[in-house]
Amino acid sequence: MALCFFLLLLSQICQVPAVSKTSGVSQDSGIITANVGQDVTLKCICYDYSATYLSWYKQKMGGKPIIISTGMQNAEVDISPAYKERFRILKKEEGSNHLVIKDLFLSDSATYYCGTLEFHTIEFGQGAFLHVKASSSNIGAVVHQPALERLRTGDSLNLMCTIGSAGACAGEKNLYWIRPGAAQPSIMHHKTICDHPPDDESHMKNCTSYLSLKTVSSPDAGVYYCALASCGEIVFGNGTRVEIAGGSFLLVYCLSAALAVFIAVLLVLAFVAYKLKTKSCAVCKGTVSHLPCSEASDVMNQDADIYYAALSLNRTSERRRTGHTEESVCVYARVKSRKQ
Repeated sequence: MALCFFLLLLSQICQVPAVSKTSGVSQDSGIITANVGQDVTLKCICYDYSATYLSWYKQKMGGKPIIISTGMQNAEVDISPAYKERFRILKKEEGSNHLVIKDLFLSDSATYYCGTLEFHTIEFGQGAFLHVKASSSNIGAVVHQPALERLRTGDSLNLMCTIGSAGACAGEKNLYWIRPGAAQPSIMHHKTICDHPPDDESHMKNCTSYLSLKTVSSPDAGVYYCALASCGEIVFGNGTRVEIAGGSFLLVYCLSAALAVFIAVLLVLAFVAYKLKTKSCAVCKGTVSHLPCSEASDVMNQDADIYYAALSLNRTSERRRTGHTEESVCVYARVKSRKQ
């Protein structure tokens, strides 16, 4: 029980976020909005000069990361053939690896990651989501989601957004939850439920998307965006800010007080055990005197049979002069109890 209690206390007190290595990559993060036809520059600086290669990756919603460019820090950069026409790398200073995209298309909407290669280990920046907007939207949809969600450490996060769409675009509609700038992947799994009205000509489609996280902690705080992707366009909600307050401090204080009491009890028990052991050792070594004969005779009246003999010991001449010629010492030979 003592070990279980101690382990439980440690599990509560030691719930401190692990200190990770400081990232050597700093890049633009969050949601960057631009219009079709504009130019945009995504900045990235590598502070780790031991990194041998710098690179850029593009990840579309629901897709895998695709490499855009790679190259050594102070050498020419190799850009993938699919991106050579409008993408280029700008190096203004040592360690810089800025990505320039010219004449934006709707298909350029994606999450862009700046990465470094060091000793066969790839390290990514937080990532920036580039949202390219059309001059006139064909979706005609509005994304509704709550503005604020307050939780405590250990609670479950349950977010919901609704999409009501009507318009000329009758293509497939996909819903996503995005949290740009987070340590985990920016696009998260979710559950979507949609209604299909019988009138197909209206192109109506009402959907509700649910995002659930179990046992949240402080790193889960941030802004969560619900996004609708349809017909090559993306429509974002205003975002839900999730605030998480610590909820385990009282438990830690109570367990700490209980541990202090537990340690005090252990010290008292150890002291008592030490005193008992010291006393028993004193009897074994003969440092504690035997019972005098007068006390031994009183024991005879009890239930046990006690046999003892009195020995006469001659003392020195000094004791004879004082009038004490002998001393009786009781030596027990056997003790037999009458009780069975």
